[in-house]
Amino acid sequence: MQDFDSLIALVTGGASGIGAAVAEELQRRGARVAVLDLDPTQVVASDRLRGWTCDVADTTSVNVAVAEAAEHFGGLDIVVNNAGIGAAGGIDDNTPQEWQRVFDVNVIGIRRVVGAALPHLLRSPAAAIVNVGSIAATQGLPQRALYSATKGAVHALTRAMACDLLDEGVRVNAVSPGTADTPWVGRLLSVAPDPAAERAALEARQPHGRLVSAAEVAAAVAYLASPQAGSTNGVCLAVDGGSDNVIRRPR
Repeated sequence: MQDFDSLIALVTGGASGIGAAVAEELQRRGARVAVLDLDPTQVVASDRLRGWTCDVADTTSVNVAVAEAAEHFGGLDIVVNNAGIGAAGGIDDNTPQEWQRVFDVNVIGIRRVVGAALPHLLRSPAAAIVNVGSIAATQGLPQRALYSATKGAVHALTRAMACDLLDEGVRVNAVSPGTADTPWVGRLLSVAPDPAAERAALEARQPHGRLVSAAEVAAAVAYLASPQAGSTNGVCLAVDGGSDNVIRRPR
């Protein structure tokens, strides 16, 4: 499938985990891909893939990276807002400074990237934005108050952007992954008192009994970004093994 032939995509947080899987999938389908990341050294550059250093919490950093990527590839058609950071704790466990920091990256970071990319997207006949949300936006998860608040904001922002940009020809959707098998989750598991038991608990709470793969999330992103999904807009697509909509009978 080469449904992204001649299209140019930009993926934030694209050097590892879900972002790297998205960049790989879009390139496999024919896109040229700009990866923006705090550390893009893991990106193997080619004529269709290149990395730029970018901090989505810094407006100047975003503006420079987006401008350079668009100039290098000759425009932008697709933006995938994947960059984000986590936070653990209940409502009173994170400091006000932590709340500001996580919102600055996970929510305001999207505003910065879209603001810088929008002039290019408005010139594209196949403009699409895909935001990476989370099951934490739709289900109450333990010890994830701050993180859940930011991902709830991402889902709401996705729908609002889809409405505002509809007449401009820019589609906006989101993916909502369940707990995914990524390096970030791996780091959380590594510091648990019993990593194997913690992983088993994470797998058991998902109806299909396992963690979501980064490749599965990437495939969903590719669908939402594809010109073939021209009638899909304002959707938050769950990729969670059924956690949001399926009640599993006890095994």
